[in-house]
Amino acid sequence: MPNQHDILINWAPQETRVAIVENGAVQELHVERTLERGLVGNVYLGKVARVLPGMQSAFIDIGLERAAFLHVADVWHPPQDGETISAARNASAQIPIEKQVFEGQALMVQVIKDPIGTKGARLSTQISIAGRLLVFLPQDDHIGISQRIPPAQREELRARMLNLAGSEGGGFILRTNGEDASDAELGDDIRYLRKAWARIKDASVRLPPQSLLHQDLNLMQRVLRDLVSESTQTIRVDSREQFELLKTFGAEFMPMAAEKLQHYKGERPIFDLFSIDEEIAKAMARRVELKSGGYLIVDQTEALTTVDVNTGGYVGARNFDDTIFKTNLEAAQAIARQLRLRNLGGIIIVDFIDMAREDHREAVLAEFRKQLARDRVKTTAGGFSQLGLVEMTRKRTRESLAHMLCEPCPVCEGKGIVKTARSVAYDIFREILREARQFNPREFRVVASPKVIELFLDEESQHLAGLSEFIGKPVSLQSEAAMAQEQYDIVLL
Repeated sequence: MPNQHDILINWAPQETRVAIVENGAVQELHVERTLERGLVGNVYLGKVARVLPGMQSAFIDIGLERAAFLHVADVWHPPQDGETISAARNASAQIPIEKQVFEGQALMVQVIKDPIGTKGARLSTQISIAGRLLVFLPQDDHIGISQRIPPAQREELRARMLNLAGSEGGGFILRTNGEDASDAELGDDIRYLRKAWARIKDASVRLPPQSLLHQDLNLMQRVLRDLVSESTQTIRVDSREQFELLKTFGAEFMPMAAEKLQHYKGERPIFDLFSIDEEIAKAMARRVELKSGGYLIVDQTEALTTVDVNTGGYVGARNFDDTIFKTNLEAAQAIARQLRLRNLGGIIIVDFIDMAREDHREAVLAEFRKQLARDRVKTTAGGFSQLGLVEMTRKRTRESLAHMLCEPCPVCEGKGIVKTARSVAYDIFREILREARQFNPREFRVVASPKVIELFLDEESQHLAGLSEFIGKPVSLQSEAAMAQEQYDIVLL
């Protein structure tokens, strides 16, 4: 049985943060910022403002600053008997847009591309509502299975979906993360999606044009839909207003999850209870300390993530083999947790400390796979390679924590290292020589960071004097505190 856990929700108008805590340790962190929530997926009751036959498109007023844009290819017509979806789309594009929509018409539309710069949002009249495992297509009756699921499993999954969907109408697409879902989980998602569509239809009749009919769930609502399971003990929310809203939403769509909601009234901020802000700071760090004295080094690059395990100061076991084995076992648990905490996806290479014994290798691998199995995101781990590395993949579901909370350093530009003051000083020497061959100024002035200027005045003063003599021109120095160590200017006076 999975370990019991609690969910803590810290709400502020600008940002919502969610932590999943198990045995006092943070396992997962989710962050959503109000200003970074896009419009994609939102369903509006739009009003056709202008039809442009020359561009085969129409401008639709959906209540935003700029009118949104509907192209003829995005006007949905249900497929005829035996017709594929792409054939139906092509047939729709053959009918001129002026024969499909008219000015002043009220039209239900969904945003498929956010507004960028001066361009308005791009729309479609085909509505799709995303759930946790399924996508619901209310205007269609097609059952689709994600192309990423192996062909051998697709037919069996399609048969299951046909059985679960019943005859109430509407089509479904099973997402990749739904391939291992139980009938109960799929049934819950189907009920939620049909309820959401019923609310959209009801709102489209009651509300005036330019109204928002449906918005993709915010992080707090997704907690109830995606993160709550039988092993969730409590969901604590630190805002009375959000607690009431979530309770109302949960009572309608997820009554089982709503029963676990609690309003946190404590004096201390909810994230201080489990030092979660400290955990976030640690999840940004390159080095992760292990309880035994060993440590991990986590390096995230564009192509992959590497995790290196080191014994550090651990000397607890009877002999060296045991020391390595115990450090690797602890590292296996810590790495699985760090992957969840940092939300690292893609290819991950783990360099455990080399183990001489085969049974130790197998035990570490078994422990690592056991810890990875607790992850709600799909992971696959291979065995030890010839070089003693473990290669694994973890599905990318959203941006990693580091990408969300950080940006590349403007000084090192993401390299993680900068040139030493001496390297920069020698670059300046070479640059002065180059300039002296091309120009004939009265004087060269070096403008650089305080550390570089200090080096010129002290250890490199003899070399600077020699250079000045060689080129026959004086070289003056100017310290600029605002400059980074690698920055410098050579001014010709």
